Amino acid sequence: MTEKTYRTLGEEAADAPAPDAPVILSDEPGSFARRVLAKRHPALVQQVRDAFPYGRQQHEALDALLDEITDGVIEPLATTECDHERWAVSGQGYFGRSWYDVPFLWSESYFYRKLLGAVGYFGPGPWQGVDPFAPFKKAELGGEAVEEELHALEALANAPAVERSTALLHASLWGNRADLGFRFAAGEPEAGDSAVPALVADDSVLLWQLLPVEAGSVVAVVADNAGRELIPDLILIDHLLEQRHADRIVLYVKPYPYYVSDAMTADVVDCLRRLVEAPGEAGRIGGRLWKAMAAGRLEVHTHPFFCAPQPYGEMPEDLRGAFGTTALTILKGDLNYRRLVGDRSWDAAASFTDLTRYFPGAVAALRTLKSDVIVGLEEETLDALERSGGAWRTSGTHALIQVRQ
Repeated sequence: MTEKTYRTLGEEAADAPAPDAPVILSDEPGSFARRVLAKRHPALVQQVRDAFPYGRQQHEALDALLDEITDGVIEPLATTECDHERWAVSGQGYFGRSWYDVPFLWSESYFYRKLLGAVGYFGPGPWQGVDPFAPFKKAELGGEAVEEELHALEALANAPAVERSTALLHASLWGNRADLGFRFAAGEPEAGDSAVPALVADDSVLLWQLLPVEAGSVVAVVADNAGRELIPDLILIDHLLEQRHADRIVLYVKPYPYYVSDAMTADVVDCLRRLVEAPGEAGRIGGRLWKAMAAGRLEVHTHPFFCAPQPYGEMPEDLRGAFGTTALTILKGDLNYRRLVGDRSWDAAASFTDLTRYFPGAVAALRTLKSDVIVGLEEETLDALERSGGAWRTSGTHALIQVRQ
């Protein structure tokens, strides 16, 4: 596809929800969005600088980016950049302004694009195509926690299919707390307050109803993070294929490094190798997935839109058509959720069904809560969460499974 197939800034799909909540900015002191821009992004610039033996050119570019995001204003990409036109369109009205005064989703996305540019990812040069976040991903994938989680699969090998389905769905949901999800006998993780369940919304029954056995379905899974979070996603995919909940699965990943840990094709291959090389049940799962990819039952796709700063309501027509042909699209993680319902200050009790009605086909969101955006909560659950006094929206201690048929 070409850059021109993207909708321009503010142009909504005909059936997208009419926004009636303010777009989240980063200008409120003490807010989650402000902390990300003021603390997380500057720290990440330094971490990336230290992760590789970059030369003077990269160091100077990283220093300039750090100055821009801390004390400067938003600067456009150079006109020689391959995606200059797309960012010029999406950033209309933003350039020359403070990073804190534009939509949070856009500023986050643009920061990662500029970070890649600073280290020479898009080339030309020796650092072209070198993932600046690869050391962080590989360290996690090779850690002891992954080893323990893969070993825990042995307990599920002979479990009834229904129990295995629940355990693997929860493992995929909780991502980097996947070890808790694998303990199918123990139930979901504790949230620290018995009055507030860790799973604040649970449409898992409907999810499985949309994936009946032997239906010959095609399922789309839009991945979130690599490493320790992608492993349980792949294990769930194997389960869906083995139990005939899906005849073919399309796994969507990012086309280039994004949000530090987001999965790309290379990360899928790394995770598959980690599984294949493991003993026991994990190795058997890895072998099946490797063969499934070779046979076309598991396909890995990507699309430029997955690194775009727009909500799914503005997705291009080719992606809309692809999602429209699936029995179910499963969107993993926090960022996909923000793009699905819109990165706005919604009432937490607003209807998930209404806000996702525009999406082509059935859609499921599996997400741990790590940002302010949330909808579809029951009033009783919301009241209990608010009374808990904790940072339940952003701490990652709660999760949800929401489905729109």
